[in-house]
Amino acid sequence: MLRTLEIRDMLIIDHLALEFRAGLNVLTGETGAGKSILLDSLGFVLGWRGRAELVRQGAAQGEVTASFDLPPDHPARDVLDAHEIAAEEGELLLRRVNTKEGRKTAWVNGTRVTGEVLRALSDRLLELHGQHDDRGLLDVRGHRTLLDAFAGADGSATRTAWSRVATARKAEAEAEAVAESARAEEDFLRHAVAEFDTLRPEPGEEADLDARRRLMQGAARIRDDVAKALEAIGPRGAEGQMMDGVRWLEGASDQAGEALAGAIDALGRAMIELGDAQAGVESCLDALTFDPSELEEAEERLFAIRAMARKHGVLADELAAFADDLRGRLDMLDASEGGMAELREAVARAEADYAVAADALTAIRTEAAARLDAAMAAELAPLKMERAVFATRVTPGTPGPGGKDDVAFEVATNPGAPSGPLDKIASGGELSRFLLALKVCLTGGDRTMTLIFDEIDRGVGGATADAVGRRLKALAEGGQVLVVTHSPQVAALGAHHWRVEKRVEARGAADTTLSTVVPVAETDRVDEIARMLAGDTITDAARGAARALLEAAA
Repeated sequence: MLRTLEIRDMLIIDHLALEFRAGLNVLTGETGAGKSILLDSLGFVLGWRGRAELVRQGAAQGEVTASFDLPPDHPARDVLDAHEIAAEEGELLLRRVNTKEGRKTAWVNGTRVTGEVLRALSDRLLELHGQHDDRGLLDVRGHRTLLDAFAGADGSATRTAWSRVATARKAEAEAEAVAESARAEEDFLRHAVAEFDTLRPEPGEEADLDARRRLMQGAARIRDDVAKALEAIGPRGAEGQMMDGVRWLEGASDQAGEALAGAIDALGRAMIELGDAQAGVESCLDALTFDPSELEEAEERLFAIRAMARKHGVLADELAAFADDLRGRLDMLDASEGGMAELREAVARAEADYAVAADALTAIRTEAAARLDAAMAAELAPLKMERAVFATRVTPGTPGPGGKDDVAFEVATNPGAPSGPLDKIASGGELSRFLLALKVCLTGGDRTMTLIFDEIDRGVGGATADAVGRRLKALAEGGQVLVVTHSPQVAALGAHHWRVEKRVEARGAADTTLSTVVPVAETDRVDEIARMLAGDTITDAARGAARALLEAAA
């Protein structure tokens, strides 16, 4: 409930402080007195988009502060929690400043916030209704939500089912994209895997082949020298000569005694070393002996491995791992059809579950639409629109998280006349009454929001205006309704009454027009309502009629 509204230097208001109360609050005053300024200022502090120039001429900045009662279970607390704003005990304080340069700054309970936060709070604190109510009841995009609220439809089962449909469809689409990409390169994969299966390269093989090739290429050049070396140190060369020398020395040792013992021992050791050298040379000579076709085969495989690496843009040692990756992609392609079938089945199951939940929601909406139409017929009768027809259309729409229905409120002002959207068919006065009746039906027991009706009684008078006022009074029971009205019948039914006045003050060299709001005491209400009936000249007859209206309202 809106508790206080304080305005400083906005449009033609210098300073104004109002305290509102529960029940039906009526604001009256002559046309142009500034009633719309109150709504503009309230909309400003709630983050609504409105006039660009709001700061009073000559002031550095304008400021609006509004306080609301905030019970523990009020839905506005969800917004405070979401933005980590401290919730004051039982009160919500909004303050917003607008400089003359157009900069806007806002605070909620002392915490600086954006306009988006203000608008989120506004959606839970207050509703404005009037003949140009494109923010609320006239916006067909919100009619389904309004019908669901009237029906008490949760819709969580449908939202959950749709989420599962979306998840299943996404998984199917992603798998299909992967499979499609794989199918596009299927020929390449099969050909490449076949090549790798034929070649079967191994890590490190390219280096081994290269070393063998170099060895075999050099063998032809050094084999003759190695063979000659073997011949030089072999039995017919150094080995044979050393053996002859040892034999001759051993024959002479009998006469030479110990003089040749050291030489004979040294030659023995040398022959052992010479034998080791001969074995090494022989081993090398064996290694240098190869079949020329072996070199050709090694070169062909080496070149094939290097060509494969260049073809696929990888290192030779990475070919085996690359081949395994290609085989995995090919296996995935071969297995994709089975996996796709399972994903399609999952999508079908999710869609079937969604259809059940959405159909149940459609049934709830269809039943609620009939009840809403009946309730509207009952509400329109006392508003002198008993021949008008209100219809809630529930038609097939695009499936989504909110179900598969489109909902639209349509009216026909007379039986047999074509029906259509509220704002296209009804005249000004009729539209006001349609909106009032619809709000009465849709509000039900919800009294957490402050409802503001801006001249919703325009175009009606007499008994019809009285009926409008009585519906507003009923709507305000247990809650709070603010009405800007020109109707004396509606004003007489108000529990609290304010008069908007405009005055001209001399400030400096020029006169300044200012608007203010004053509470109308019970003793002054007769004159105010008489003024609304008769104009500036209040007659005794007008006062008598005003007293009659107040007595009837009581």
